[in-house]
Amino acid sequence: MSAIKDLKFRRRQESVTDYRKRLGLVKSGLDRIVVRKSNKRIIGQVVKYVANGDRVIVHADSNELIKLKWPAKSNRPTAYLTGLLLAKKAGKEASSDHILDIGLTSPVKYSIPFVFAQGCIDGGMKLRGNIEMDEKVYNCSNLKYISELKSKESAKYKNHYTSYTGVLSPEGLARAFSETKEKIIKGAKE
Repeated sequence: MSAIKDLKFRRRQESVTDYRKRLGLVKSGLDRIVVRKSNKRIIGQVVKYVANGDRVIVHADSNELIKLKWPAKSNRPTAYLTGLLLAKKAGKEASSDHILDIGLTSPVKYSIPFVFAQGCIDGGMKLRGNIEMDEKVYNCSNLKYISELKSKESAKYKNHYTSYTGVLSPEGLARAFSETKEKIIKGAKE
């Protein structure tokens, strides 16, 4: 006689969902700000729990930043701008409290989910928790070493920044970041 095997939930077997963590977030009764990072983009959503499944209220994708002349990569500046975009899209939904859902991502200080959350906070969303970080972490202002790298190690410079050179120069990233941030803020007011 064979023993009955206790199977886990399918999404748990695939290491996609941590149900214990999800239950804690849902029990809070707050809308969740869900942030997910892939190799090429960052996706953010405001999700409300309802009995027959989650309902997405607002959605923002880093690919939307391409229309604003920002090279959407999977990095901290893009995460911040995507969070800001989500907050501006949320409008009146931003006034209620939210809780951050980072999924199976490890909670590391200054990582993409927390930079995304900082963008949401700066955009006017109320988020439970203590997320504070220096603006230098995500605004491209600490890229002064690029010109030094360009003159000293041109091969390394070309390898690292090839994806940016078609859109804008790596030296202009800080200026492009500020311009895109202003476009998002002004776009929400108009």
